[in-house]
Amino acid sequence: MPTSTLIDPACEECSDPVIETRVVSTVEGERLCPACAENLTRCDDCTAPTRTTTRTVADTFLCSECLIGWEQCGECDVYTQDIHTVIGAADVCTNCAQAYSSCDDCGHLAVDTYSVDGGNRVCSTCEYDDYRECSDCFTLIRREESYCESCLDTHPSHAGVHDYDYKPAPHFHGDGPLYLGLELEIKTPPRQFDNAVDTALAHLGNLAYLKEDSSIRPCGFELVTHPMDYAYAQARFPWPLLGRLRLLGCYTDTDVGIHVHVSRTGFDSPAHAYRWLKFVYRNEDPVTTLARRHSSQWAEFSPYARSQALDHAKGERSAARYQAINVRPPETFELRIFASSLVPQQVQAALAFAATSVEYTRHLSAADIARRRGWEWTAFTTWLRTRPQYSPLLTEMEALKCAS
Repeated sequence: MPTSTLIDPACEECSDPVIETRVVSTVEGERLCPACAENLTRCDDCTAPTRTTTRTVADTFLCSECLIGWEQCGECDVYTQDIHTVIGAADVCTNCAQAYSSCDDCGHLAVDTYSVDGGNRVCSTCEYDDYRECSDCFTLIRREESYCESCLDTHPSHAGVHDYDYKPAPHFHGDGPLYLGLELEIKTPPRQFDNAVDTALAHLGNLAYLKEDSSIRPCGFELVTHPMDYAYAQARFPWPLLGRLRLLGCYTDTDVGIHVHVSRTGFDSPAHAYRWLKFVYRNEDPVTTLARRHSSQWAEFSPYARSQALDHAKGERSAARYQAINVRPPETFELRIFASSLVPQQVQAALAFAATSVEYTRHLSAADIARRRGWEWTAFTTWLRTRPQYSPLLTEMEALKCAS
């Protein structure tokens, strides 16, 4: 049998044979002769020949293997082992980081920083998460506060008006199962602020409380009721209070609104909640006419929110707050559509619509929808006319010419 002869490998660059012991391996895994390998760059760290090196902040040139663990600066493109996060931009090296300012709250570098009350500057993330505008001016203050240092000394205050984030344990009034929570935003003349607060507290008793709210400028408060069913609200809310507040000069305008919280437990099922959400969003024109306020930045009739109605009915709450129906509260849906008012019929109509829209959709069947146009406003109006307990709503609809 003939003896086998080993053939020397060929250089992968020039194809010439090369003795096995003299083969040079590159970082990329190529096998070259010494002459071809000599023409390649060598890594400044491992000294291996390589076809590609990358510059670092230390002005060294490393191969791909030695570059593992290094990161590229998003600004100068040089690689570094000391990377800095920048809010609003790519991560950068230490040299490029010197062009950015640090947030005084989180310590991160940021493209833009914003001045806040007290003189510090914060990044856009902290500004969004932790700050809001002063209730009287545009100075950024902590969310749990109401006024900046300058306005605090001049703004009227009252021990009976709680901070914005005040939320006591709810006291339920009536028999349910559907409970409504009224939020009524009211503006007051500064000189009448104390009188208005005292008057409101004297009439409300334990049914409601007063809060500050940044949207009520330059002076005023938000009247917030504890949960109550519709019959209790109509019979027991102190409706003459609204007239007394008007006599004190209190007023409402396009900047303030009425929000009605509707208890989730008042719905029979997710399917019922879905029918209700869909009914409100399908009838934007008559609903906004009734609300005396068209879709706005505070209560938007968003096509996207309408498309997500089924998910929201099933409990999905990751949505923007300022929609016609805010689905973020865990225990309620917040109907945000109404313009504020100190006219009893208009406030009663807001409560009545919240209640009737839920009741109307409670037993709305596929046959009602397919054969009797149950989604349409005219079907709802016909249903409403047979229920005199909701007369404030029908009267308001007729006054606004949206009762057909």
